[in-house]
Amino acid sequence: MYAIIKTGGKQYKAEPNGVLKVEQLAGAVGDAVQFDQVLLVADGDSIEVGRPYVDDKPVHARILEHGRHPKVIIYKYKKRKDSQKKQGHRQDYTAVRIEAIGAVPAVVAVEPEDVAVAAAE
Repeated sequence: MYAIIKTGGKQYKAEPNGVLKVEQLAGAVGDAVQFDQVLLVADGDSIEVGRPYVDDKPVHARILEHGRHPKVIIYKYKKRKDSQKKQGHRQDYTAVRIEAIGAVPAVVAVEPEDVAVAAAE
């Protein structure tokens, strides 16, 4: 079973017990989050496509950590103009573990190894 969700202007494939790094969300580590903008839900051979969203199957997740992606270097250069500019950027993210698709999940505490796994990915 998986779902395609939309958050932060991007689309992600969410699978139960999977870890996603999405654009930064408000909330503390361990807080529950619900994604209501579900574009598609697939369960085996049955596929439910939303128009534009699937109404009755939200995706439930829990925040594992907040962090920053690796630095991206922006280098601009204009030949024969003696002009160059170097700039860096690090995008903030929130790592979330998908707990359930459609159903309300049981209350689960965040384990320390979950945070370590999310940091390694």
